[in-house]
Amino acid sequence: MRPSKRLGQNFVVEQGTVRRIAALAALRDTDTVLEVGPGLGSLTLALLEAGAGLIVAVEIDAVLASQLTATLATHAGHLAERVSVVNADALAVGQERVGTPSVLVANLPYNVAVPVVLHLLAVLPSLDRGLVMIQAEVADRLCAGPGSRVYGAPSVKLAWYATARPAGTVPRTVFWPVPNVDSKLVEFTRHAPPPGASREDTFAVIESAFGQRRKTLRAALAGWAGSAAEAERILRAAGVDPGARGESLTVAQFASVAAARSM
Repeated sequence: MRPSKRLGQNFVVEQGTVRRIAALAALRDTDTVLEVGPGLGSLTLALLEAGAGLIVAVEIDAVLASQLTATLATHAGHLAERVSVVNADALAVGQERVGTPSVLVANLPYNVAVPVVLHLLAVLPSLDRGLVMIQAEVADRLCAGPGSRVYGAPSVKLAWYATARPAGTVPRTVFWPVPNVDSKLVEFTRHAPPPGASREDTFAVIESAFGQRRKTLRAALAGWAGSAAEAERILRAAGVDPGARGESLTVAQFASVAAARSM
């Protein structure tokens, strides 16, 4: 097989790295692990070695999915029975395909990392925590807080679901083929969403605010609210300065703005 650029395939081929990731995941034998993009199976084997109870491995590549079962049988023996391989797109799966996993551990393709994480948190309420390896620049964005230069829509949307923390760096040299960028690990723990408004309404405000991030919220939210004057009214009702910019608001403040629209 040849790695697919279209699918963003870069496989970890260094044992120390996958064992480190498995150890950082701190798995319990009661955990059901969701692994997205198992590829050649190196991380899957490390997760089994680390004591994962069950693993649901979602692989979009049909060739890799069919080969993974044989690879696990050869290298993991009877532990291979703990792995369920699902040939599917992670952006399209839900509980009907993967059940109720408690932990996400994955080396995610760079081109879909953020959409995959947000989708899985939305459709799998059983996911309590996760450890994902993604492009370093994207990891910095996901872990950024208000006021940071790289704080943006992905940062706030992830904060709706969970608290994210940096968990280490991964050099590009452990991958095959070697990518042009380094990777980082991001750990997240789910928490209750902020009160006030629905996820859909809050995300609409977030997207409007960061769609024109250099503008004040009064101007950036004019289209969402119907006019700049109405945006200012809503912002003041939510206790937010109309002259502020989206990069200064917490996810709870975005939820308050969304809720204030109906006041």
